[in-house]
Amino acid sequence: VQVVESGGGLVQPGGSLRLSCEGSGFTFSLYTMNWYRQASGKERELVASIRGTGGATSYLNAVQGRFTISRDNAKNTVLLQMNRLSPEDTAKYYCNARTYAPATYPEIWGRGTQVTVSS
Repeated sequence: VQVVESGGGLVQPGGSLRLSCEGSGFTFSLYTMNWYRQASGKERELVASIRGTGGATSYLNAVQGRFTISRDNAKNTVLLQMNRLSPEDTAKYYCNARTYAPATYPEIWGRGTQVTVSS
């Protein structure tokens, strides 16, 4: 049971990156998939979420209109397209899988992927 992130890296301000998270070992479509980030010296914050069915999404105000979360349940994959990146987006980004029944379906965290926005 795991989620594995990929796609981080170094990008210039104004640039774009796409993060990917692949799940395995669990029923992917049952889980709300989330992207969190944690910048150095700051608390982890929820960046974007997408429901397992129906695909309803929500975003942190600071990324609304710049980031897009999407999922492909057939491929057990969730994506985070990040556009118009700024240095304030620099953080380690984590994929998270969660349901409303954590006692039955435990929450799952990835190890994270670093995103650095710098010129």
